[in-house]
Amino acid sequence: MQQLRSAIEALVPLTDEVWEDLAACWHPIACKRKTVLTAAGDTERYTYYVTDGLQRAFALAEGQKEATLMFSYPGSFSGIIDSFFLRQPSRYYLETLTQSAFLRISYDDVQRLMQQHPSIARWIHLGTMHAMAGVMERLIEIQTLGAEQKFRRLLARSPHVLQMIPHKYLASYLGIDPATFSKLLGGIRL
Repeated sequence: MQQLRSAIEALVPLTDEVWEDLAACWHPIACKRKTVLTAAGDTERYTYYVTDGLQRAFALAEGQKEATLMFSYPGSFSGIIDSFFLRQPSRYYLETLTQSAFLRISYDDVQRLMQQHPSIARWIHLGTMHAMAGVMERLIEIQTLGAEQKFRRLLARSPHVLQMIPHKYLASYLGIDPATFSKLLGGIRL
């Protein structure tokens, strides 16, 4: 729970009273490898804080080809954020790639706490803005960079992912062919 508090307080400091109200609403869960936490068509009911394991969000393109959208791992928040806040069916999936453990909080608890505590509403607002900024940065990279530039940016930003995430998912995340990813992996010096 202390890691969760630190992650939240990186954006907004909380009094002990507010933290106690918030902490009481997070509940631990564990999932096996390849568990679908949220399926396309379902409305996301939880926000997750990852304590163990690796997860990915992905969409199915025409012909059932998977397109990896994002990854989450220990110390990060996860969930289908647009479905969670807009109460709309998700257009994509969230699954565990490895055995995973989380703390999770329900939509109803988040809404109630935002009403009761302005600092929690501020945390949600700032967290959403940071997530949006990350999505926009990624969209710019996908739309404007070539395969090698995307690969270099990924490794500059998150070099640890090469050891954590299967390369086929990293290739999908970058929007490049797995064979191109392998060539880049073998040929680029950082």
